[in-house]
Amino acid sequence: MLVSTPETAILVDAGLSGVEIQRRMAAVGETPERLSAIIITHEHRDHIQGAGVLSRRFNIPVYLTKATYQACAGVVGRISDVQYFGCGQSFTIKNNNSAIDDKVPDPSALMVHPFSTSHDASDPAGLTLTWQGCKFGITTDLGIATSLVKDHLRNCSVLYLESNHDPDMLINGSYPWYLKQRIKSRTGHLSNADAGILLSQLAHKDLKHVVLAHLSEENNRPEHALAEAGRCLNGSDTVLSVACPDRPGEIIRITADISV
Repeated sequence: MLVSTPETAILVDAGLSGVEIQRRMAAVGETPERLSAIIITHEHRDHIQGAGVLSRRFNIPVYLTKATYQACAGVVGRISDVQYFGCGQSFTIKNNNSAIDDKVPDPSALMVHPFSTSHDASDPAGLTLTWQGCKFGITTDLGIATSLVKDHLRNCSVLYLESNHDPDMLINGSYPWYLKQRIKSRTGHLSNADAGILLSQLAHKDLKHVVLAHLSEENNRPEHALAEAGRCLNGSDTVLSVACPDRPGEIIRITADISV
């Protein structure tokens, strides 16, 4: 996920190869040279694969928890600049310089608020990003939406929300039983129905856009996820879309100055 303001741009997770991430950034008019940071939410390969090579190639700092780095160091290799954060500890990113300090806010900086999520990883994090009154919530890879998750995701302008599987397709599909149980567990992934319930609890009049993400290619269909989320939004004006795995999504612009 690329998030940019006039001052900076960050990449949240880097689960594709470095070459593929560069190709997709170019498709939306962006380049890795403009990235001030890569933020990693957890150590699973589909979130870290390209982080090391991008960091080394373009001298980009990588932000992650210490437990996440320890769990993925053998996969990502050398990182140009490792920056640790802790869930519950906010920090700012601006122009390739950052400060782990939320006591003196900079109105031009992108503020990052990491929070703990329920997933089978070492120290998984969800994120909210705020900039000049705009708030963007990111939460994928969570088995349940805890009260902590809901509290952090309230009052967002944009939500990037997991809607991983259709329960019937999962149970009747080809995955082995242990994997089905993992996906359905409290440290697995949100179903379409669970995502819809969460969305109904987070909906408000200023929620502009919801991107349904991390859809299983085998156990879900975009139309299933969209239908469930649409029912739970109860006819609001919020725009719904789906993040597809094989191509970059459409740039979403919030106000005249922030885009995601």
